[in-house]
Amino acid sequence: MADSTELLASPDDHALAHRLATEAGALLMAARDEMVGNGASSADLKVEGDRRANRFLMDALASERPDDPILSEEERENPEATATRLASRRAWIVDPLDGTREFSEPPRSDWAVHVALCIDGEPLVGAVALPALGITLSTLHPPELAPRDDHPPRVIMSRTRPPAEAHRITDALAATIVEMGSAGAKAMAVVRNEADVYPHSGGQYEWDSCAPVAVALAAGLWCTRLDGRPLRYNNEDPYLPDLLICRPEMAPAAIAAADLAHD
Repeated sequence: MADSTELLASPDDHALAHRLATEAGALLMAARDEMVGNGASSADLKVEGDRRANRFLMDALASERPDDPILSEEERENPEATATRLASRRAWIVDPLDGTREFSEPPRSDWAVHVALCIDGEPLVGAVALPALGITLSTLHPPELAPRDDHPPRVIMSRTRPPAEAHRITDALAATIVEMGSAGAKAMAVVRNEADVYPHSGGQYEWDSCAPVAVALAAGLWCTRLDGRPLRYNNEDPYLPDLLICRPEMAPAAIAAADLAHD
């Protein structure tokens, strides 16, 4: 039997997250094509992409779910709004454009749109659009985790800011390295069986991981903090600096290696 937390998420919530992430992604693709055609700079692409996608999502959620608070990377939250959000069992958490740098470097595809609904701190509803690839992965139709094959484990990390923990985990698992941009793209690479382990440390916020974690959990992946603690959302301080998304069988070794990196 579903618990009271699960019952607070309706099938319509899953469909809404999927639709809004997909539509925001289409908006961003059109915006990028338009701005590139007009000779916009990389800096202009970043600012305008964030602005357009955020406005779309904020307006759509305010219309579709007027009673639910929204935490967005692109909105400055005042104390009253924070108090309202913390008092609510339901909170939407969105990253209108995850990977602004990657978005601003056409034709790169490793950027994403995140739309999630957390209930009682749990990421139960989520959608991650990968617009340049033309796909959206979500809890509406949870992806199936591919069977493990005999290739060496693959650890995914940033091209420019790889954390020390990722290198320790790579060594511990005798893994190969996969480099990629945004947090959503990395997490979905594990969901899509393009990588096996995604460790992160050194700074993220709830909007960076809430939707990807919701999708990854629905697919049957392991999702925790790097030390194995649960990921909790809708906190007063949205800073959530580290996470581990991986195939369940690789979690014990990855957590042990991450602990070593903190010694």
